Amino acid sequence: MSRKPKQLSSSDILAELQSLLEDFSEVLDRPDIRERVQALVPSVDKLRALGVSLMPEHVNAGARDRILAYFRKYPRTVIDGDELMVVSGIGEWARRVRELRVEFGWRINSGTTYKEMAADLAKDGETEALASLATDLDFDPLEMRPDQYVLTSDAHDRDAAYRWRVLNSIRKSKESVRDKILSYLKHNVGKPVLGEELRYLSPSSEWARRVRELRTEYGWAVASRMTGRPDLDVGVYVLEHERQARLNDRKIPDPVRVNVLRRDNYRCCVCDWSYSDRQPHDPRQFLELHHLEHHAKGGANVEKNLITLCNVHHDEVHRDKAATERVEEMASKF
Repeated sequence: MSRKPKQLSSSDILAELQSLLEDFSEVLDRPDIRERVQALVPSVDKLRALGVSLMPEHVNAGARDRILAYFRKYPRTVIDGDELMVVSGIGEWARRVRELRVEFGWRINSGTTYKEMAADLAKDGETEALASLATDLDFDPLEMRPDQYVLTSDAHDRDAAYRWRVLNSIRKSKESVRDKILSYLKHNVGKPVLGEELRYLSPSSEWARRVRELRTEYGWAVASRMTGRPDLDVGVYVLEHERQARLNDRKIPDPVRVNVLRRDNYRCCVCDWSYSDRQPHDPRQFLELHHLEHHAKGGANVEKNLITLCNVHHDEVHRDKAATERVEEMASKF
């Protein structure tokens, strides 16, 4: 039985590369361009082998597996395409990144997605949210390039292939971009969705604004890290439920919403429930803001007039006078 050839170390490959480059110097001044190109090919191959050797545990794996291993070693980190080209050892590394996302369900956002998110925040003057996005990425999102990527989470979505088939079906419909995004979010209620997926439904960069409109103008509970869900990874969205917010609750500015949630430690002020406590059979599944003085009666969308409640206690307050009085008494201590 033949033995598997011994894998050369990075230092061995480097020595061979240096030797090849020295040999190439002898043909550098020859007049025939093709002769010079052909003489350089072995050095290019050896350079790729050197890049592959930097991932010693995955040298004998495929290029896609090496790319994934590199992403998983540096999650939530902006990775340049050139890095992926080096560790993959192939020119078609971008195709492998797409395969990891679309076929294998790894949550990878592109630099274009983050840049469009940031541009929408900048356009609306959301400087605090923009600064938070830059802090989370440890990179200026407005400067990100299409060939940069972030693995947002080490979670593996095994239904990815099905999800992208759904995306393709919705994308071909004649609906508006906003309705396409809402349709896809409804297919995934309570499940994290990549900005990359929502961007796929838009022929231009308008997807981030349409997501914002769904939340602020149409009252759909589309949550993200920027809107008060610190448990979500940056660049991920969740439609928390299919119930549109009351008309009055749609006008709460995002900065006010985030400040109230932060003040209340992202917990229900009645039962202390938070997203980290979520259980499948518990009716408490999300947090909402309640107006102490009802908006319809002149209550303002300001922090002192808002309190954080879980969906169960928010419903209770609106139908039970005694519950309303308990919440008001609790809020008076702020």
